[in-house]
Amino acid sequence: MCDYSTDFYVSDAPARKPPKGAFREMDFVKDKLGVEVQFGKYAFMVYNVCAKMTIFRNLGYIDAGVEIVPVKGFAEQMSSGVSYFEQFVWDLEHGGVADIDIPVLILGIDHE
Repeated sequence: MCDYSTDFYVSDAPARKPPKGAFREMDFVKDKLGVEVQFGKYAFMVYNVCAKMTIFRNLGYIDAGVEIVPVKGFAEQMSSGVSYFEQFVWDLEHGGVADIDIPVLILGIDHE
């Protein structure tokens, strides 16, 4: 469950109660391994690996992750805008390494 803070609101913002019942979830978590299956937009792939898995690690739920995504040939059979393995790997290779990164195996799957 996420407890949202109002500490960063501007001082003259109207007083509001933080939202209740908000949470983050992962597709699977077992033995400190988090697994996400993503057949959606590119932003979700990046968020899963570069933010969500780090958050789950920092909270002590996982030590490593697996991200399952379609390869380009499979993505071409899906609705428009679906990202794919080759694009994601290229971006990760060229994005550099940060001290918050955790080990994540990116698995590309095909439809045949």
